[in-house]
Amino acid sequence: MRRAMAEAEVGDDVLDGDPTVRRLEARVCELLGKERALFFPTGTMANQVALWLLARRGTEVLLDGASHIMDLEHAAAAAIAGVQTRPVPLRAGQRTIDAAALAEAAAVHAGRASLVCIENTHNGAGGVVTTAAEFDAIAAAARAHRLPVHLDGARLWNAAVATHVSEERLAASAETVMVSFAKGLGAPVGAALAGSAAAMEDAVAARRRLGGGMRQSGVLAAAALYGIAHNRARLGDDHANAQLFARLVDGAGGARVVTPDTNIVMIDLPRADATAVVARAAALDVLLSLWTPTRVRAVTHLDVDAALVRRAAELLARVLESPQASAA
Repeated sequence: MRRAMAEAEVGDDVLDGDPTVRRLEARVCELLGKERALFFPTGTMANQVALWLLARRGTEVLLDGASHIMDLEHAAAAAIAGVQTRPVPLRAGQRTIDAAALAEAAAVHAGRASLVCIENTHNGAGGVVTTAAEFDAIAAAARAHRLPVHLDGARLWNAAVATHVSEERLAASAETVMVSFAKGLGAPVGAALAGSAAAMEDAVAARRRLGGGMRQSGVLAAAALYGIAHNRARLGDDHANAQLFARLVDGAGGARVVTPDTNIVMIDLPRADATAVVARAAALDVLLSLWTPTRVRAVTHLDVDAALVRRAAELLARVLESPQASAA
């Protein structure tokens, strides 16, 4: 990947275009089945441009209360797009939004809403997949209330591998879709927003307004192209490693693991000591994310093979079963 970056053909993407960026955008269009794609430095910026394009200022965006746009973009929807996020209530046992939940919320809030956002895979729910049929049903429920749909597909590559369905099919019902190159595909930076040609023409100006215009960005686009070509097909290895990690950790010290759909493993602790567990694991070079006082998150990826995943799981199990954990 670094060699591809060093050897990338570059231009000036702000002035007259960068040839490697153009190749990346064309490849994304092929994979997602959209008219035009636009390269962004981050997925958050691409998501926020989608909100700016599709939502009306002073309205609401219906989404999952644990979604990235809701939880991890620092109220950017309000600050940039001038919209309020409205979580869709989930029924007991649900991990993500379905068509029925959206229809119920839209029946109450559609008069104030102007956009629906769906995340696939869903990070906060533990890498949960929304199938193509489920997404089509959600989009149909949205359009029954004249609401367009943006798909936060940062990990759409994982959803495609897990369901054996193309990214194009998974994104077919969305007006706009964002994909990230900096997660499972292993690029150091970058995302793309795809949609109609007219919407992406407006997105160029919005990206520039947010500081996303880049000059010799082919250096970064080359990494994304390499990731698509070489790392997309191996995402199933990450899913298998997540299953391995989950099996080895489940039950240790009373912890319970949410069975992973893809490459994200959520671990529910018997006590509110997640901060201490993360710190003790880090001391053994096992890096976890603190999610809630009783939940930690592990993510498998291309830099950690099955042997290292097994070793990490064994070390985490030791942490969970340690006397410090019992006394917490």
